[in-house]
Amino acid sequence: MLVTLGTLLGGLGIFLLAVSMITDGLKLAAGRALRDILARSTRTPVRGIASGFLLTSVVLSSSAVTIATIGFVNAGLLGLKQAMSIILGATIGTTMMGWLVSIVGFDLNIASFALPMVGLGMMMRLFGPSRRLGAVGEAVAGFGLFFIGVDFLGDAFENVSASIDLESLRPQGLMGIAMFVLIGLVTTVLTQSSGAAIALALTAMAGGLIQFPEAAAATIGATVGTTSTSALAVIGATPNAKRVAASHVLINSFNAMVGLALLPLAIMAFNSGGSLSGNPAMAVALFHTVFNTLGVILQQPLSGRFSNWLARRFTNFVEQLGRPQYLDRNVIASPSLAMDAFLLELQRMAALTRQHAAMAASHQAKDLESLQDQHDGLRQLAQAVEMAVTRLETDRLHSDIARQLPQVLRIAGYIDEAVAQAQENVEHHEDVKVLLKGVMRDQVIDYQKAVVAMIEYCDPQLPGFDVSDMEARYQSLREQWRALKTELLEAGANRQLPVASLNPAIDNLRILLRVAERVTRIASRMRELAQSLPEVRKSGRDETQLAGSDQAGK
Repeated sequence: MLVTLGTLLGGLGIFLLAVSMITDGLKLAAGRALRDILARSTRTPVRGIASGFLLTSVVLSSSAVTIATIGFVNAGLLGLKQAMSIILGATIGTTMMGWLVSIVGFDLNIASFALPMVGLGMMMRLFGPSRRLGAVGEAVAGFGLFFIGVDFLGDAFENVSASIDLESLRPQGLMGIAMFVLIGLVTTVLTQSSGAAIALALTAMAGGLIQFPEAAAATIGATVGTTSTSALAVIGATPNAKRVAASHVLINSFNAMVGLALLPLAIMAFNSGGSLSGNPAMAVALFHTVFNTLGVILQQPLSGRFSNWLARRFTNFVEQLGRPQYLDRNVIASPSLAMDAFLLELQRMAALTRQHAAMAASHQAKDLESLQDQHDGLRQLAQAVEMAVTRLETDRLHSDIARQLPQVLRIAGYIDEAVAQAQENVEHHEDVKVLLKGVMRDQVIDYQKAVVAMIEYCDPQLPGFDVSDMEARYQSLREQWRALKTELLEAGANRQLPVASLNPAIDNLRILLRVAERVTRIASRMRELAQSLPEVRKSGRDETQLAGSDQAGK
């Protein structure tokens, strides 16, 4: 019995190693092809499903394709709806493992071709370890080990079946089906491979250990269990990653329910004595394919609503802050309205930037993670404004409106720079702490307070705000910085401060001046933009009236 158990574990280990080699080898051999296929072949839902199916069929791992898809969604290369179409295709592609095992795994002399495949693959790996040849060789050797692993599993299950009467121990009816659904799910979670669970079910059935209903039920469990890989991969990840993983769980769970609904019909068809009754492994592979394909067909029309529902889930502070409040596609369609929306969005961004910069400069924020979230959200918001500008049809804009767009981009750029520099100051605050323990403590604190006061003054909506006064205040801050720098260098020369820590501290304090300079530019440009908008609105109205007159004349 111990020998049988060892054979079973060894066969499973070889099988898992083989699947890993096949997946890794083909991914390395493909190079950027995987990324190109996912990025370009998702323009329509049908193409997305097809690409997910083909890629999963090739690499024999729906988890690998799903994890890659999550990465591309995070990188902005794919939208959530595109990712869902790929996952729908991957659920069908994962059925190829069952077909491969059922067609090749039991009817051929494994040693006659599997061992030569391992030898050939490893020779290719040795001759081209860092080239595509080596990656292909690894995949070829993996296929050889795959069939060897299946052979070992088949022998082990035959021995178990011959030595133990499991028929009397196996629960019947719904209890038995539920147990094997759970076995398929748990096996997939433990091995992180639905292919392993399916191969175990098929080899156990070939060895006489279980029958068609139990093997079919195990594939249903494996369909749900395979989502564990993506679910585990997104723990602590971004909202987009969580949405893709959630779609994977829900898509496969729906398919599993379709499988449960079809299972009684599949059992009746198998027991009717049809052509598949003599080939149970192929019958299981067909059942696995049918319920996954039917599930995809039923879900595909609902994918748009489903993706919209998921888009409202798993939101965090960064994403909420980074989402424009005044800019949307309806506003962008009307250029004159868009300029008002740009002004409102930029005013909101400028206020948030001042708040972030003041907290960073004063180092009063106890929660550094909160400052990082503000940094990330504001930079996303700046990018969203820049993208909104590019979506305007500039060739149809009135000249007065077109002249304001560079100003919008310039302000968004200043905001992006100010937030980045403020965060850099926070991240290197330890350099300044050395000065706060020395003879220059009061001067450094006074300078930091002056920077915060400068930032808070740079609000064009404050009563009595004056650009000339703001620029004078900034020049005064520059003079204060120069005097502080001179005193710091003198203290270092007199050995009142550690020279080794002095230069990093000075660099950090200089960053504060840059932040203040960027905030003054934001305020100045915002005032110019706000003052120019009345004329822009008039130009937009004139343009609309002229277009209406042209239409009436026609």
